[in-house]
Amino acid sequence: MRKHIDIEGMSCEHCANAVKSALEELGAVDITVDYLAGYANAEIDAENDEIIEKIADEGFEVEKIVDLHGE
Repeated sequence: MRKHIDIEGMSCEHCANAVKSALEELGAVDITVDYLAGYANAEIDAENDEIIEKIADEGFEVEKIVDLHGE
């Protein structure tokens, strides 16, 4: 499922790479992370709670997750 994840606390490319790596560990593919806009988009089957916890482990806060149907 394609998901849009609003993330607070990213401030640089290193932050974006940390989030991307965390999502990859959950099996995500086709990942886009924009630290300036504060979001990630990914094709991922993990539960939202897993995503929130994994990103929190990297030091960032998930504000919300939206399922992007049909994209």
